[in-house]
Amino acid sequence: MSCTRILPLLVLGGVLAAAEQGFSIIPSQAIAIYEPNAPISWTVKATGEGSVPMNAVTYVLKKGGAQAIAQGTLDLTAGAGTITASLDAPGTILVEVTAKAKEAGQKDVKALAGVAVAPRQITPSLPVPDDFDAFWKDKLAELAAVPANPVLTEAPSERDGVDYWQITMDNIRGTKIRGQVAKPKKEGRFPALLIVQWAGVYKLPKNFVTGDAAGGWLVLNLNAHDLPIDEQDAFYKQQADGPLKGYTAIGNDDREQSYFLRMFLSCARGADYLASRPDWDGTTLVVAGNSQGGLQSLVAAGLRPELITALMVNVPAGCDNTAADAGRAAGWPNWINAGGGKDKAKVHETARYFDGMNFASRVRCPALVGMGLIDTTSRPDGVFAAINSMKGPVELVVMPEYGHQGKHEAFYKRMGAWKAAMVEGKKAPVQ
Repeated sequence: MSCTRILPLLVLGGVLAAAEQGFSIIPSQAIAIYEPNAPISWTVKATGEGSVPMNAVTYVLKKGGAQAIAQGTLDLTAGAGTITASLDAPGTILVEVTAKAKEAGQKDVKALAGVAVAPRQITPSLPVPDDFDAFWKDKLAELAAVPANPVLTEAPSERDGVDYWQITMDNIRGTKIRGQVAKPKKEGRFPALLIVQWAGVYKLPKNFVTGDAAGGWLVLNLNAHDLPIDEQDAFYKQQADGPLKGYTAIGNDDREQSYFLRMFLSCARGADYLASRPDWDGTTLVVAGNSQGGLQSLVAAGLRPELITALMVNVPAGCDNTAADAGRAAGWPNWINAGGGKDKAKVHETARYFDGMNFASRVRCPALVGMGLIDTTSRPDGVFAAINSMKGPVELVVMPEYGHQGKHEAFYKRMGAWKAAMVEGKKAPVQ
């Protein structure tokens, strides 16, 4: 079920407060997965109370989140309405339901729902560039020519039984890799976990690594940016509003200048560093991340397939940058529509070398992937295309009712099970 803007009844100061006005959108199949040409239907119900009229609720169905394939009006004043559709080929449908406000100052009431049709047959919007491997081989050689020079600065872990350090390493073209390391406070060799970060400009709290270290992992957590990891919030705001504002579009028309080039190579170096430590167990090296961190995880596993033994990503972003070529909506970072007066043909071509979907086709390890069918940031078509390109076993956690945000409990439950198995030296428990 997909619900939005729905709150329970609350008693405030002895007065009964009604739930906020909204919709529930219930697909005919709870898992929201269908076969081609199968009938698909949704039951739409008004929920809560409010002043927005429900007698002229509009809906639009978008194939791949982009192409409108049906639209219409529902009258929900008597209870519920029904929307029907079908697709004759693999893809997704995004349902957008809206009740327009009639009065100034009132908010429209909106809700989303999504389904997938033959999702394991969704293919990339474009093939991998012919020189993709040659380009990244050259960039890895450029990285290898720069000694890592890891510098560890010990600090209190603020967690019993855990050792903690900040780390700095050298990267290409005079840039730095910055992050934090933690491990159990005892002698031994440990499975390694590389954690990479979601989008934005922010500090890295110690608990990003200390919890897993307490659980038995050797952990490296990398900042996506060449910035200190423990400054005051004002520092990161200044960076986000200044030199790093719109960082995703920096150099996006030149593969040699893309902002993601340094970021992606830091993921490879992070894996290299963990594998070089004498306290790594030599067997288990896992990479994990959400959103932009999911993209970087795909990159790490694609650039270092000989090192990465498992991949755990939730709502991975940056997949299917060229979605428009297949009539689909692009998700974050949406390079091609970023504007800025750049040559769109050059941006389009550059985007292909930094597409998580293309790195996924080089992934050979077991992968745990979580995704939402109403995610407009990490579009489901792109995530499916990436998964379908992987060469190793995949456990897919589809969350029909979720977008990019949310608790995503189904994914994290499975992630916990994977960690529990692998920290004991077992194989990833792919279901």
